[in-house]
Amino acid sequence: MSPFDKDISEANFQQEVIEASFQQPVVVDFWAPWCGPCKVLKPLLERLAAEYNGKFILAKVNADENQDLSAQFGVRGIPAVKAVVNGKIVDEFSGALPEGEVREWLGKIVPSPSEELRQQAQKMRGAGDDAGALELLAQASGLDPNNEWVRVDAAEIMFVKGELEEARRLLNSLRDDNVAKDARTVQLLAQIKLAEMGAGGENESTLVADIEADTNNLEARLKLSNLLIASGRYEEGMDQLLEIVRRDRGYQDDIGRKTLLDVFNLLGGQGELVSRYRRLLASALN
Repeated sequence: MSPFDKDISEANFQQEVIEASFQQPVVVDFWAPWCGPCKVLKPLLERLAAEYNGKFILAKVNADENQDLSAQFGVRGIPAVKAVVNGKIVDEFSGALPEGEVREWLGKIVPSPSEELRQQAQKMRGAGDDAGALELLAQASGLDPNNEWVRVDAAEIMFVKGELEEARRLLNSLRDDNVAKDARTVQLLAQIKLAEMGAGGENESTLVADIEADTNNLEARLKLSNLLIASGRYEEGMDQLLEIVRRDRGYQDDIGRKTLLDVFNLLGGQGELVSRYRRLLASALN
């Protein structure tokens, strides 16, 4: 047993939980010897308490021996885990969650060592030290490979540096749906895709002239749309993509529609502009 987890009873609850919670978060685990899930969760919490090295205190309460405490805290089933900060319950869960979910829950209460490094990296990046930030993110990933927000942070830096392939690789390695489908991740992936498509360096006036000479020049329209979107002229760029959809839905495996969806993601997936162009796209597909 580490110095950061303690057996708690009614006799020492006030001192070791309530009063101690004003110094650091206290995680209270209500368990019982006969409880099968408790035999899985309790050792996991003990190991995490040692790993976090005092960032939180684990208070283990035998629910059978401390029924008044269990009733006072509304424990109806075990294991029941409650986080106490400044004398109050701030979060809780019941049942034996997987380690990843327990870490995520703890992350709301106290940063993990990996998350602390990630936060330091964010400050370093804000100060303009991208190289230092990447070094800290690598350390954070080594401490906890399951902290996939580390990869998103690194992908953002690589994108800004113009290393699009590495940024894409980092995002493609995500396995946590909560991270992979988060608006921030989806938007970054859309930025990468559009930057890759617009990396040809074509001249706008030349592309416009090509389209005027041949209104069915869909390659020129696609290049022009990417150039316009890359410069923040979203409506003009989306107009070109809509024209591609109208003229040839199958062009480059439906690239007009697919690129429009990427632009919607880039713009956050909502708002008046996105709604308007979603309606225009639906009309073009009919």
